Amino acid sequence: MSEVKLQVYLLAENRLFREALTRILNKRSDIRVGGASSFAPELLEPIRELKPDILLSDGSALSNSQSKFLPQLRRMLPQLKIVMIGMDPDPELFLHSVRQGAVGYVLKDASAAEVASAVRAVVNDEAFCPQCLLMALFGAVAQPSLSDSMALVKRELGLSRREQQLTRMIGEGLTNKEIASQLNLSEQTIKNHVHRMLRKVGAKDRLMIVERWREVRRSDYASTEQWL
Repeated sequence: MSEVKLQVYLLAENRLFREALTRILNKRSDIRVGGASSFAPELLEPIRELKPDILLSDGSALSNSQSKFLPQLRRMLPQLKIVMIGMDPDPELFLHSVRQGAVGYVLKDASAAEVASAVRAVVNDEAFCPQCLLMALFGAVAQPSLSDSMALVKRELGLSRREQQLTRMIGEGLTNKEIASQLNLSEQTIKNHVHRMLRKVGAKDRLMIVERWREVRRSDYASTEQWL
């Protein structure tokens, strides 16, 4: 009876890299690349039908316009394990990959043996990433990313980065005049910002803006703890 092989789907923009990695992995006795292609949003259904054990992907599935691809795929295939490949040792890229569902991460200079090791590790419910990025992961668990929190507030309340900065300063008890002085802006400019913020948030006063902002951030922390 032949050994059951780990089924892999490979997403990579570079055709030569895709073909080379497919040949190398298929030489492993326990791994089979069942499909390989460049990224396209319509690949959700073909990958679901293939039901691979592992998705090996370069950064093309993480771009802003396609950022829902991996979460959607994970909902369709809950047992799917995602390994990101060809990535730089950039903590932000690494953490973004993790938040999108990756449990394995290999750098662009990884050997074929390391890629194969990552595939085997994640299938056995073991995370795989370079040692140099572990501190970034521990730091993110200890304190959720500020940039992610700001993006959430932008999505939920419509507040820009500047408006969120003003919200924090209002929450610290600063007056419009004091905020204007610290930011080197006119008091009227701050008043105009606050007026727009009241309209966006649907608040009656400045303190209600702060409370709505804090509610969104608290929900973000709660969801993070639940995920962990």
